Amino acid sequence: MIVTISKGSLSFGTHDIFEDLDFVINENDRMALIGRNGCGKTSLLKVITGEYELSSGDIFRTKGKEIAYLAQNAFPDETRTVRQEFYDVFADLINEERQLNELSRKLNDNYDPKKIEEYTEALESFRLKGGYDYETEIRTILFGFGFRESDLDRFVGSFSGGERTKIAFGRLLLKKPDLLLLDEPTNHLDLSTIEWLEDYLRQYRKALLIVSHDRVFLDKTATKVYEIEYGQGRLYSGNYSSYVEQKKKNLEIQENAYKRQQKDIKRLTELIEKFRYKKNKASFAQSKIKYLERMEKIADPKKADTKTFRAKFRCRYPGGKDVLQLDKYVFGYDQDHPLGEVNMKIRRGDRICVMGDNGTGKSTLLKTIVGQYPPLGGYSLFGHQIQYAYFEQNLNRFHPEKTVLQEIWDDYPMMDKESIRSVLGAFLFSADEVFKEVAVLSGGEKVRLALAKLMLEEANFLILDEPTNHLDIYSKEALETALEDYEGTVLFVSHDRYFIKKIANSCIVITKNGTEYYPDGYKDYIDRRPEPEETKTEAKTEEPVKKAVKQKTKYNLKKIEAEIQELEDELEAKRELRFDPEYYHSAQKMQELDQLIDDVHNRIHHKMEEWEAALEEEELKKKQ
Repeated sequence: MIVTISKGSLSFGTHDIFEDLDFVINENDRMALIGRNGCGKTSLLKVITGEYELSSGDIFRTKGKEIAYLAQNAFPDETRTVRQEFYDVFADLINEERQLNELSRKLNDNYDPKKIEEYTEALESFRLKGGYDYETEIRTILFGFGFRESDLDRFVGSFSGGERTKIAFGRLLLKKPDLLLLDEPTNHLDLSTIEWLEDYLRQYRKALLIVSHDRVFLDKTATKVYEIEYGQGRLYSGNYSSYVEQKKKNLEIQENAYKRQQKDIKRLTELIEKFRYKKNKASFAQSKIKYLERMEKIADPKKADTKTFRAKFRCRYPGGKDVLQLDKYVFGYDQDHPLGEVNMKIRRGDRICVMGDNGTGKSTLLKTIVGQYPPLGGYSLFGHQIQYAYFEQNLNRFHPEKTVLQEIWDDYPMMDKESIRSVLGAFLFSADEVFKEVAVLSGGEKVRLALAKLMLEEANFLILDEPTNHLDIYSKEALETALEDYEGTVLFVSHDRYFIKKIANSCIVITKNGTEYYPDGYKDYIDRRPEPEETKTEAKTEEPVKKAVKQKTKYNLKKIEAEIQELEDELEAKRELRFDPEYYHSAQKMQELDQLIDDVHNRIHHKMEEWEAALEEEELKKKQ
């Protein structure tokens, strides 16, 4: 057990976040924390770290257990290099390594059996602490997050905000705390990096508590789900898909129990009304009144916290069958260094997802299609009566000083106020919320406002750049439903694999080597995608501590020494494999390789014992 919360409540002023929460996370738990935006997920993480204090209730943290959370301002000194930030995590091991190297040099010059034994024990302790693994771990994290070896010597401040978040995240993973708290860890990550992170976290041997709206990510990393709903918490065993099935069954059970209780309440109420004014039955009626008062009422599951926006995308005109043709269409910022070239014909009803790693130009392609950037070559042709509507990822088309109501009304001045309020109500802007300034809206609220404006355009071609960013799971499901019912055409960029599988009927993948078209959707891409590109290291890693000390001896032990040398060569060869992309891109293969390396270590250890025994035997023979 690492953290226990008993009857925990948290409030800010008159606003209750959660109440009477019972929460436990044990060693090696892999728990997803889910719930609507604003339900208190991030607040609970901050209670666990101690940043927030409970308003009431108790929290117990096991002494000696390290709890780590990705901080927003992770680098107080941005003039430090990535190498310094990463290697500082292993400062104690690096210091031990220096001491062992020094001892090894001394033993090479002056043979001492007692010092040999001391050195062997220290070496084994160093190995058990991961002394032979930290270089590989650093590069696994570095390459996994899409960096190059040369980035180790760059100043942290020279990276973009998203890259700095990745570096801080990588440093956190290297620390391997007893409890790792991850709040939306897939933000700013492309698909290949998300898949690598899933693989890495599946091999993580300590506790995880993950807040995420990425349903596939939760399926692959969590074995428990803790849901906060109505300010209360409930634990489910299994991954996210298992939670969905259990929740569905629980709601069915609750609905049946609710119906039975309502019948019982109705029957008792009728009895009370029938007998409460009759003298000989008054005590009976009073007992039933008290029984009703004590009864724990079952909530109506139909009034559960499933409130979400309602969108209905319509087409003012059906438009032609040919929606958009791109022929040798070159996009990018620089004529000499274009990001890519696309040949594509989009027809009415297509739902095409544009995929690719960060920096390959997915958003740039969409911006070029809608005219924000000029194409660098080729041509594009929209079909007859095709009207497109564009959802921009960064949501910067709003006017911060305007209210929510003004944002809509200024774009659609012919609509009456009640009609606009009706539309905004469908997107969860009710009562005085329509008078909120855009500047104070949350990310999720801005997305809902943008979708409301998108719906009012009644376009027959939707071009969407990361429309699910900032949306909670329930809102994503609402958007999925709306797009499934839409009769027009959709071209979109997304990193949300569940959303892609649900909406796309084909995919186009942009890589550094060109574009690939997958006509049968995301599954087609998964089945046919190429192996990840190899990441080349640009510098050799420092040579690790040698396993055995080369002794200067005049005794004839050449055979055993030759066998030891062969094992050491085998060990070095296996260590080199740790820098092979086939291994550092796969946590499972890396784990198997570590086992093989441990086996060679053990064989060397036994062979060294044999060498020492043979040496003692030779010395005895000499004395005789």
